[in-house]
Parts: sequence; C-alpha cells; structure tokens
Amino acid sequence: MSPRLDLALQSGLEIAQPLSVIGPTPEEDLSGLASETQVVQPFKPFHDHFADHGFTATPEADDPCQDAIVFLPRAKALARSLVHQACQRADGLVVIDGAKTNGVDSLLKDIRKRVTVQGPIAKAHGKIFWFQSDVNAFEDWAAPATQSADGFQTAPGVFSADGVDPASVMLLAALPEKLGGRVADLGAGWGYLSTGLMGAKGLQELHLVEADHIALQCARANVKDDRAQFHWADAVTWRAPEPLDTVIMNPPFHTSRSADPTLGQGFIKSAARSLTRGGSLWMVANRHLPYEITLNEAFAQVKEVTGDNRFKVFHASRPRR
Repeated sequence: MSPRLDLALQSGLEIAQPLSVIGPTPEEDLSGLASETQVVQPFKPFHDHFADHGFTATPEADDPCQDAIVFLPRAKALARSLVHQACQRADGLVVIDGAKTNGVDSLLKDIRKRVTVQGPIAKAHGKIFWFQSDVNAFEDWAAPATQSADGFQTAPGVFSADGVDPASVMLLAALPEKLGGRVADLGAGWGYLSTGLMGAKGLQELHLVEADHIALQCARANVKDDRAQFHWADAVTWRAPEPLDTVIMNPPFHTSRSADPTLGQGFIKSAARSLTRGGSLWMVANRHLPYEITLNEAFAQVKEVTGDNRFKVFHASRPRR
C-alpha cells in the first residue's frame, strides 16, 4: 500500500465504504483497499491501470461517498478543486496525501485555517492528514463553471490551461492548406490545433485523441463541427478506424516532473501505424527532445521544416511498415 496511507491506517486513521479515491497515479499502491473502492482518475492510462487491478474506475464522479482520499496533483488550482470536490461528495472524512514537491505543506497550512486537521503524518518526502468533511469550508476552491484562455474553454490542471501553447502556434502556422480527407490530432488537449484544422481544404473527418478526460470535454466545447470525432484514449495505443492521410501532434513529454522522451516516441510510432502508405506526420517538439532517431526509424522521409531555439517542427512522410 502507499507508504503514507499505510502508516496513517496503522496510526489510527479509519476509513469506511463507500470510499472514493481521487487522483491516484500508478505510483500509489492501493492494493490494501477493498475492491469496491471507487477510483476517480481522468487520465486514461492511469484509469485503465486501476481498472485492471479490480477497482471501480471512473473519469469523473458526482455520486456521494462516505470517505474520500485525495492524492494531490502538482497544479495548485486543480488540487484545491479536488479538495472541494471531495467535501461535496463525502459525508465522513477527507484524507489528503501529497508529496512536498506537489505543495502539500502549503495546502496543509491553508486547510488548517478552515477546518480542524488530524495528523499530519510525514513520510517519504510528503505528508498525509485528514479532517471531517465540511461542505461549506471550501466553496471558494471550487473549479470555475467555465474557464477560458485566448477565447477557448479550458479547465484547471489541463495542459496550457492559461493560454495557447506557443509550440502549437508554430505547428499550426507551418501546416499546408491540404492535409487530406482523414486527419487525426494525437494528444489534442483542449482542441487548439483541431480548431485551426477545420479550415483545411478537403477535410472530411478529424479524430481528436486525448488521454485527459477533462481536456477532451473542453475540446468538445471548442471544436463544434460534425466532422470532429472525439476519442478518450491513450494516443500511444490508439488505432484509427481507417488509415489516415495526416497526423498532427504536439506530444507530451512527461506525466510527472521528469521528462520522458519515450512518450513522444510512442506517439510517433502510433502515428506511423495509423497512416496510409503515402501519409504524413506533422509534429512540433521542444528543441532538446531526441525524436530524430525514432522519426527516421518510422518514416522514409523526415525533414525539419521550421523552428527556433525552443521548438522544432517536423514533416515526416511514407511510414515504414
């Protein structure tokens, strides 16, 4: 079991079903909890991890529970909204488990100003504490009903929530007028690139593939076009229903604080699998990320078409089989 949660249970914390665990990652071992425990996880790979381990996994939940455990994310606004969500749903205890690098000390200080805290217990570079749910204490921490950036709907915690990512702006400006009839945006986020693609000549269908359920819900609000098809899926393993003419992407390169270039490499391989023999990939990446070898392994032709000291845009064609 997660070390801080295990220590808290040994030290007197008692949690009851129905129990909701909000925001855990695969790094958190929940094996000591009952299988009927609900896991709320909007990120598809993590959601599937807990579903595969026998838990009732859901991307979002509004139903009530007795107790709730919140594993803190890095984003402060998202962390606060999850605390509010837990208090809205739980009748009993709300347990907060977080690493120091995710701001648990600051959050603990803020929560102590509002409710009586039990614990805290420090272990493994983090803290765990709990308090009686108070539906009124954190009303001002609720996620906004709508949040916008540069005219687009976004949400706390999603990538580029406060404005359009400059790398995506560079990629969109580099795209040709014609991309073919069937196009996919891998890692579509809240839909900036896909919105720009709707003007492409000859476009018949656009697949928005996004692992973050919250971001995908924003994309549904931003990309209102009958040609758009939305997929809550891991872009690394997603398969197109039919071979695609073009894939565009601004792939993520981390799911935690550490950069992980294998994510983008997985996106490249997924794109190559989904394209027609004459299909093309257009992608943007941070300048320092080592994608060239994977691109040349997956495609017969690869060219850097534009870039600056921060980003590079590639056009790759003729996927290798």
